[in-house]
Amino acid sequence: DGRKRRHRFMRALMRSAAKLSYGDAQAIIEGGNAPPSIRNAVEHLYAAFRIRWKERQHRAPLDLDLAERKVVLGPDGRVVRVEKRARLDSHRLIEEFMILANIAAAETLEERRIERIYRVHDVPDPEKLDSLRDYLASLDYSLAASGSLRPANFNQILKRAETRDEKEMISEVVLRSQRQAVYSTDNVGHFGLNIPRYAHFTSPIRRYADLTVHRALV
Repeated sequence: DGRKRRHRFMRALMRSAAKLSYGDAQAIIEGGNAPPSIRNAVEHLYAAFRIRWKERQHRAPLDLDLAERKVVLGPDGRVVRVEKRARLDSHRLIEEFMILANIAAAETLEERRIERIYRVHDVPDPEKLDSLRDYLASLDYSLAASGSLRPANFNQILKRAETRDEKEMISEVVLRSQRQAVYSTDNVGHFGLNIPRYAHFTSPIRRYADLTVHRALV
């Protein structure tokens, strides 16, 4: 059912057997050519991701699937255009396993009673929610009362917005209503991910908070 049964941390070296881009991995998933060993590894990982994605749907985190932008420069260094980056399953795969590793890190440090820094995301500010509720009402959307709000309530609105071809616009205003995620030694959970404990362990932009988690695990 996609739930983590166990985990362990170890000090190790990873050998990269193939330098795959997200596009390369996606092509393999979609049946493109690859050496058998690489194909086998990607297919197994993708199968695990599909099961994990089912668990994600059950957990129902905030579904703000906003497009990233890529700035394209000309030979003279000037901006030629701004393109939307395609969101691929290969992106989602890496994100899901990074999230799971971050959860595992927080759980391990709690079990060992070691001082830790969480990545927390508190519930939305009531005043911002009131403004959001008024704006959504003007577009014929309704949002539940502040005290009972969960990410699923926002997801219902986003799902309806998609059928009205308004998802990107509604996603932006929902995003602005959220508090900023911060680092804290006081755990209030992560509202957006709908997770009770979360630490930054796998950030591709190595931050000091990540290093404190690494040190604590060592």
